[in-house]
Amino acid sequence: MNKIDKINNMLPQTQCKRCGYSSCRPYAEAILFNKEDINRCPPGGNEVVEELANYMGLEKKPINPECGISSSPKIFFINESECIGCGLCIPACPVDAIAGAFKFMHTIIKEECTGCELCVEPCPVDCIKVTNRPVELAWNFQKAEKSRIKFEERQKRNQIDKTHKHPASSLNKLKNKYIKKSFNK
Repeated sequence: MNKIDKINNMLPQTQCKRCGYSSCRPYAEAILFNKEDINRCPPGGNEVVEELANYMGLEKKPINPECGISSSPKIFFINESECIGCGLCIPACPVDAIAGAFKFMHTIIKEECTGCELCVEPCPVDCIKVTNRPVELAWNFQKAEKSRIKFEERQKRNQIDKTHKHPASSLNKLKNKYIKKSFNK
């Protein structure tokens, strides 16, 4: 296993972007090649900082507050009675943990949710809520590895589907049309 993979495997694989990078792997690469700080991963917390510090021979630091507060990954859920079925949460999820179809209610598969929070911002009706992760779904290496694999599979699929991808302006037009239509009924 190369050094990037070792560093990447130390990260929690929530793909939350709080570190300022597009996913966990680019952050791992930046740590190795660009001497990026090892304290930019709130979901990993002090445990990941300590592991990275030991591996890289660096001093431990507290989590950078600009990246967020250190906490283990939560679970998100959709209040289905408030969901309008716009579908804007689905492409935001980096691990395909949201199921649903356009104009139908959506749900977050709790066993797959990384707690990244990326689905919250695009929701126009704020129906996505946070809750504590149950003990039986505690984040661990196996869940992180499964999350990394799901993320990489999604990335590959998105590369294949690039020719079918709608530009952001088309998504915004659809969002505006659908939301106005839903609230003006």
